[in-house]
Amino acid sequence: MVMRQVSNALKLSPFVVYVLLMFALPAALVVVSAFRDGSGGWTLANFNIFHRPGVGAAFGNSLWLSALTAAAGAVLGALVCYALLGYREDGVVHRLVDAASSTLSQFGGVMLAFAFIATLGNQGMVTLFLREVMRIDIYAHGMWLYTPVGLVLPYIFFQMPLMIVTFYPAMARLPRQLSEAVAMLGGGAGHFWRHVGLPMLMPSFMSGFLLLFANAFSAYATAAALISQGSQIAPLQVRAALISETGLGSEGASGALAVGMLAIMAIVVGLYALVERKSSSWLC
Repeated sequence: MVMRQVSNALKLSPFVVYVLLMFALPAALVVVSAFRDGSGGWTLANFNIFHRPGVGAAFGNSLWLSALTAAAGAVLGALVCYALLGYREDGVVHRLVDAASSTLSQFGGVMLAFAFIATLGNQGMVTLFLREVMRIDIYAHGMWLYTPVGLVLPYIFFQMPLMIVTFYPAMARLPRQLSEAVAMLGGGAGHFWRHVGLPMLMPSFMSGFLLLFANAFSAYATAAALISQGSQIAPLQVRAALISETGLGSEGASGALAVGMLAIMAIVVGLYALVERKSSSWLC
């Protein structure tokens, strides 16, 4: 018994080392830097950066952007999952959607930003078509693509596939006997989803929403490529503090901002763990 436990621990050791080196250690270094001044002493002065103009607005933008794109991605992804229930799991449609979702959920950064600039930029294909053929100027009131509002579409682009990947297993595990039981009692599909299906899937849906929220809140590369002027969301504020040329101590200021982001992420991850535990107990 002891040898088996030792063997299992050795098998997990590469993953444990990876987590410690790639997640725990960087997080600890960030937290420590937030409480250090330029001479290496302990201080709370770094957190004064939250009183600077624009920092609170940047965190607010990140919160509404993450919530909006998570909600849109979760709803759209759930609708696709519902449509997939009508197809065979070993069929062509199912395999295509699985492959596309797995790929597009990881498609982001500079490539995604370039794709939207090429299609919806000021001289993008779709923009020129709407302007010259349809006589519709989508930028009549300003270049919204390079603002937090312009990040909504790119974020939904990778949020919806991620929801499909995470939510479909829960929807596919719904016992079909339940719908048959509702039908035997005289209820239709609407009654089943309203009184049985949706309540059972709600914990899984909420866990998917929280995962999407965390994914959007921590996204950096796509926003950095699209928004070149200003630091209008929280990750860009961290970048601005790191590359600031106003003096020493920028590491501590960026660490303080990162600690603020970590605090929000910790709350989201805690809620995700609670909801995921509930959804697992309902659909086991």
